Amino acid sequence: MSAGASNPEYVNARVRSRRASLFADEDYRKLVRMGPSEIARFMEETEYEREINALGARFSGVDLIEYALNRNLAKHFQDLLDWSEGRLYDHIARYLRKFDVWNLKTIFRGIYTDTDAEEIRTDLIRAGELEDATIERLLETDSIEDAIEFLRATSYYEPLTVAYEEFEDHGALVPLENALDREFYENLLADISRGPGVEPQEGPEAKYVEFLQAEIDFRNVRNALRLARSGADLDPAAYYIDGGVLFDRADLGRLVGDYDALVDHIAENKRYGDRLSGALERLRDADSLIQFEHALDAALLEYADTLSSIYPTSVSAVLSYILAKEREVENIRAIARGREVGLDETEIEEELVIL
Repeated sequence: MSAGASNPEYVNARVRSRRASLFADEDYRKLVRMGPSEIARFMEETEYEREINALGARFSGVDLIEYALNRNLAKHFQDLLDWSEGRLYDHIARYLRKFDVWNLKTIFRGIYTDTDAEEIRTDLIRAGELEDATIERLLETDSIEDAIEFLRATSYYEPLTVAYEEFEDHGALVPLENALDREFYENLLADISRGPGVEPQEGPEAKYVEFLQAEIDFRNVRNALRLARSGADLDPAAYYIDGGVLFDRADLGRLVGDYDALVDHIAENKRYGDRLSGALERLRDADSLIQFEHALDAALLEYADTLSSIYPTSVSAVLSYILAKEREVENIRAIARGREVGLDETEIEEELVIL
């Protein structure tokens, strides 16, 4: 753990400046009318200038956009660590391990679908703690079993080994992906000396707990909905992640088949119902799983923003910025990929998460 006092006021001031430079809704409306080369030129006139210029000689089109997005994202999150001290540094560093989980999921999916390593590499975000050499070795593996074995020295090895048996039985990646999520979130909560599901008290660290509980709640909803519609012979309740406050396993298994009942359950919870009125309306209006998932993402963004305004000296403002930056990158990527495959503007807009 880092020694010394935290410096949230300084870091949050820097974060507010970075937040102001994020793309606005109007920028996305411009981008959906552009092709990949035009999008890259547009990015060159923004804070992505350095990455576009540095990578432009090696890549073009969507590849250039994706590499620039991921490099920029990693740079911004490294800046957060460089600015931070003490307990704040520890909270941010541990939260950024979510990108180790992202990268491992991406590599597993690539191996599962026999995707070329270079194509997998474009989707990786080097913002976690796994070393580049480790990631490159994982990209060279030919099987998921070999990739798991290579992770023997990490905390992910044991849960992945257990989940691999179920993966072999069902042929679906869900057990492996859930094992990664569960290890990440439950370790985060354990790290701050609170058991899963414990209601936070007042204070800056309590807002960190509250944010993590919300992210776990919405992750449980998303995972359960995907499972329920996958056709796989898997019980959504079996993939429940401990630590949230909105559901228990029985709730999740009961609600995944009924959007309306699920939204009502979220709205009836005082913590979410009082702070997410706009997001809840978007959830009610969603007429497909992808729209519902995007509405969940928007709800988490709105909730994080609310927490950061309630307690501005907590880590919540930093976490809110991390989510917002992720969303910018994913929106730009969705637009570029959509244009590349010939989607029309309406179809692309449906892929975006906009508050």
